[in-house]
Amino acid sequence: MQRYSIIVAKLAVFTSLVAVATMVLSIYVPATRGYFNLGETMIYFTALTMGAGIAAFAGGVGSMLADLALGYYYYAPATLLIKAAEGALVGYLIKKVPKKGGWQLAVASYTLVAGYFVLILLIGITLFVGEVEVSILPVGGGAQSFIFTIMPYSWIGLAAAAVATPIYFIVKEKGYEGWLILSLLLGGLLMVSGYFVYEQFFLGVYALAEIPVNLGQSIIGTAIAIPLYKAFRKLYRTA
Repeated sequence: MQRYSIIVAKLAVFTSLVAVATMVLSIYVPATRGYFNLGETMIYFTALTMGAGIAAFAGGVGSMLADLALGYYYYAPATLLIKAAEGALVGYLIKKVPKKGGWQLAVASYTLVAGYFVLILLIGITLFVGEVEVSILPVGGGAQSFIFTIMPYSWIGLAAAAVATPIYFIVKEKGYEGWLILSLLLGGLLMVSGYFVYEQFFLGVYALAEIPVNLGQSIIGTAIAIPLYKAFRKLYRTA
């Protein structure tokens, strides 16, 4: 009985963390009626610390509750499935660290990060050049819109900044670190693909517009979740 109580408590805590992380900063994307958020940080952190099962539940339910709370109810069904699958995949992959192949993992990690860079760069230059409107939706409401002018060459710096942290981790520690990067970014690709299909074929919106946004969510989630996980593991060992 105590074991089940602990599991329920973990589910409640990590589901809440995912929901709060998703709602704390939301940037509306007019082209797709979706929004940028920080939910991946807690989905990945949950997968790293708690494993696939809890990450799947917390990722799916926590993200869906955030959609409903923020008024994105038309995304809620897809979010439940996509974010649950993302959490489950990341949680599964990080437990399957190859015993050998440090340099192969590094090469694979560099390749995947390079793919992220190219996608962000190409789609950014194609769709987000000139005047771009960004709407920030705080949890309490009262959306504020800002218009920025983005030059084509700006996307080189933006794409480079987006992948800088994953590259740093790969360079610093190959092997296990490379596998963590691969696991998290592959989970991100699953999320990006899932939303692309849902937006394109079910919502009927211009789904390409949100690909760099969702890629950014995955990269920022990776950049925050891994240091957070390392700090948590260090604290846990010294406790």
